[in-house]
Amino acid sequence: MKAELFRVDVERKPSVLTQLATELRRENPWVATDISAASRIVLLGMGSSHYANSVAAARLRSIGVDAIAEIASSDLLPAVREGTVVIAVSASGGSVETLDAVGRYEGQCPIIALTNVDGSDVAGMATRTLLMGAEKEEGGVACRSFLHTLALLLALESHLGGEVGLQAVLAKASAATADLIDRQDDWLPRLSELAIGPHGTHLVAPARRMSSAQQGSLMLREGPRLAATGCETGDWSHVDVYLTKTTDYRLVLFAGSRWEPQLLTWVSERGSTLVAVGRELEGSAFDLRYRHDDDDDVRLLAEVTVAELLAASLWQ
Repeated sequence: MKAELFRVDVERKPSVLTQLATELRRENPWVATDISAASRIVLLGMGSSHYANSVAAARLRSIGVDAIAEIASSDLLPAVREGTVVIAVSASGGSVETLDAVGRYEGQCPIIALTNVDGSDVAGMATRTLLMGAEKEEGGVACRSFLHTLALLLALESHLGGEVGLQAVLAKASAATADLIDRQDDWLPRLSELAIGPHGTHLVAPARRMSSAQQGSLMLREGPRLAATGCETGDWSHVDVYLTKTTDYRLVLFAGSRWEPQLLTWVSERGSTLVAVGRELEGSAFDLRYRHDDDDDVRLLAEVTVAELLAASLWQ
C-alpha cells in the first residue's frame, strides 16, 4: 500500500463516480440478472464489501425484499431455498473467504459476482459478473470500490422498486465528495487536531449508514495504522459510553440519527471531544458541513470521504 497514491485514489472519486452514473443512466445492470422482488438475496463479502452489503440488505428488507448480508467467513451461511440468488462482492475478486463461500453455493442457485477486476477468481465461479467500474486503486486500499459497491447496490434497490432517485443521488454525491476534497486544506487540520487522541478515534453513524463508521475506522487502521472503532449511534449509549469516563474520548459523529440526544448528553457531561459531520450539533467542538449533506442517501455515499482524507493526511 502507498500513502501518496491512496490520496490520489480518493481524490479521483468524483470523476469516476460521475462516469459510473453515466453508465447507469444508459442501463441498470441488474435488469439483465436473475433477481426480482420475489428473490431471496444473500449478499456475501468481507471487510468493506460486508459493510456495504449490510446497509444494502437492511434497505432492501425495508421495502419488502427478502435480503440478508452474511460475512463470507461464516460457517453458518443461509440454506438455499426456492428463489435464492447469491451476490458475492469482492473488489479484488480474490478474497479467499468469499471464494470459499461461493464454492458452497456453486451449482445450487444463481451466483452474481460484483467485482472491480474483470476475469477475477470470483467471476470465474459466478453465473454472471457485474463490474464495479471503480478502476484500479493504485494505493492498494479499497476506497473507490467501496463507494461503487454502495452505488451499485443502490441501483439494485432501484431495480427492485425502491424510491432511490438514483441519478440525482449520484450527481449530488459526486458534487458533495468534490466539495470535501476541494476544501480539505480548510477543515483537515482542525479535524486531525480534534479527532486523533492518545486513546484512539471513535466513529459513530446511524444504523442506516453504519457502513460509514465501519469503513471510516478501517481507513484509519489500514492506512496510518491508528486505533479506531465504529459504532451505531443508538447502540453507542449501551456499549461505548463507558469509555467516556476513563479515556480521552475522541468522537467523529456522522449526524442524522434520532438517537443523538442521549449520546450528546453523555458526551457533554463527560467532557469528551465531539466532531459533527453533516450537521451543527450543540456541544460539538467542530462542525463539518458539505454540499447536499441534508440528503441521507448522499451522506451514505459521501461522508466516508472525510475519514479517508483524514487517513491519507496522517498516513503521509
